[in-house]
Amino acid sequence: MNAIAEIFPPGEFLNEELEARGWTQTTLAEIMGRPTRLINEIVAGKKSITPETAVQLGDALGTGPELWMNLESQYQLSKVVRADGLIVRRAKLYERFPVREMIKQGWIEASKVVEVLEQQLRDFFSLKSLDDPIEFSHAARKTQAEAPANPLQFAWLFRARRLAAELKPTVAYSRQALEAALPRLAALRSAPEEARHVARLLAESGVRFVVVEPIPGSKIDGACFWLGAEPVVALSLRLDRIDNFWFVLRHEIEHVIREHGREGFVLDQDLEGTDATSEEERVANQAGQSFCVAEADMVDFMNRVGPFYSEQRVVGFASRLGIHPGLVVGQLQRRLDNYAFLRRYQAKIRSIVTATARTDGWGVIHSL
Repeated sequence: MNAIAEIFPPGEFLNEELEARGWTQTTLAEIMGRPTRLINEIVAGKKSITPETAVQLGDALGTGPELWMNLESQYQLSKVVRADGLIVRRAKLYERFPVREMIKQGWIEASKVVEVLEQQLRDFFSLKSLDDPIEFSHAARKTQAEAPANPLQFAWLFRARRLAAELKPTVAYSRQALEAALPRLAALRSAPEEARHVARLLAESGVRFVVVEPIPGSKIDGACFWLGAEPVVALSLRLDRIDNFWFVLRHEIEHVIREHGREGFVLDQDLEGTDATSEEERVANQAGQSFCVAEADMVDFMNRVGPFYSEQRVVGFASRLGIHPGLVVGQLQRRLDNYAFLRRYQAKIRSIVTATARTDGWGVIHSL
């Protein structure tokens, strides 16, 4: 084993140089044009060698300034006591997990003690070791190109599962009951405030419904997963619009009806910005779109009035269908690729939904 060389103060080397030359500290001070006290303090290790002093020492002793700056740097570094690898451990946590975002969301607590952070992350992600891969289930997958979820999305999923596990179902899940609830859910599309009934109707079908605020950058819209035989629908409500809410909700319900995600999870992100990449997503998208406005009705309306989509015609069409105008507007915005079109009809709905749903986010946690 190689012994670690002891690092001495630069002043000791300077004192040896003076002795070798037969110079006193006063002599060196006169040559450099500096106070004798400065040389005395450097030799005694009370004063650091500055770049200016290093240049003057190099000129006076013919050694060059680099020698003295290197000696000073090595000595100063040797005095720093490393925190026994704590910085390395903390950096590893921040590299692998969205620690700052999770603290901001209130999912874990900030701590200067790295062991506390490590334990919180093990508990949150159900890990025996922080070196273990994050697994939401035995066959985890997501909808986008069948790629694994990223750390931001995994954190959101685990938080959603925690909230769902805390709910106390009153009835067992029944596919027939959920399908029978669809017309009752459709009747709620007429006004934003009717969305307050969604959590209750899903619960009566045995579906656990939770809302979790998304971590910025995750682009999560919703997810479907199962706790044993009981399905969970989780929404992020990242887009606070009535049309997006009903589209994503019906999209996830279709995943439940078809038992998608039974062996893992279905994670839907950026549903408005991407086309379906799988058959599961295609049928779920179709269900969501038809739930907002039936395809036949939408095509008929566009054939009759396009391209003159006046506000009066749009509102009248929505009224005949018994739905809020925002649902028609949302369909037209996407089909016309004009997201400014009648934007004022995109009613906000988040506060209504979260008032009755098990929610974590936006500064509030509802335990319902």
